[in-house]
Amino acid sequence: MLRPRVIPCLTISGNKLVKTMRFSDPLYVGDPINAIRVFNDKEVDELVVLDIHASKQGNPPNFELIHDLCTECFMPLAYGGGITTLADIERLITMGVEKVILNAVTVQQPELIQKAVEQFGSQSIVACIDYKKGWLRSKPTVYTLSGSHQTKIDPVDHAKALQDLGIGELILQSIEKDGTRKGYDLDFIEVISKQLDIPVVAMGGAGNIAHLKEGFTHGAAAVSGGSFFVLHPAHRAVLITYPSDQQIRDLRS
Repeated sequence: MLRPRVIPCLTISGNKLVKTMRFSDPLYVGDPINAIRVFNDKEVDELVVLDIHASKQGNPPNFELIHDLCTECFMPLAYGGGITTLADIERLITMGVEKVILNAVTVQQPELIQKAVEQFGSQSIVACIDYKKGWLRSKPTVYTLSGSHQTKIDPVDHAKALQDLGIGELILQSIEKDGTRKGYDLDFIEVISKQLDIPVVAMGGAGNIAHLKEGFTHGAAAVSGGSFFVLHPAHRAVLITYPSDQQIRDLRS
């Protein structure tokens, strides 16, 4: 049996490591370089880094910081935020990013997805869908630009379209679950996973080992989280952690 994929997600703003609650109120956590060094020591299998304000502010990726992160990182690194061109993608891959994560451009420039897949291969191109169901648990809707722009696009339809464009993997993130540590949106993970042939990565809401396991049992091919890996649950103080090898293997038992 393959080792389950458990992926810490570091969210950055500028040069700072931050953590949000439902995509709002970013809390300063520290230096992303130091966080990566700790994850190196913990022998993490892979890492996601998302710049949560680059696209919203119209900024390109912070290439200088990303270069430093790639230089320090011993595990495969995926990056998303501020990516709008093939040149951006090529530069990121050249400097050592293994997977490029696209979000806003999947709505704004769907043609970029196909071109990127053709040039760099589907294994290098990941899409991230951020979605919200609303206060009345209405039909879920895709949001972009750090949750500030409602597209009125159905996430299931969007996921299928992105799969048809050739993406190799989909990150599915619940805005309402982000930072809450109350568990994933399991029903919707299952809905999306059953509709796709590509791997789905669950994100948003992980707070303990049981939540990670639930993500797998509801169809996720991998599970990810932010607060669970970087904050102490009681005080929201910095505490970088990662499950033991045995805990990870037990997630599939």
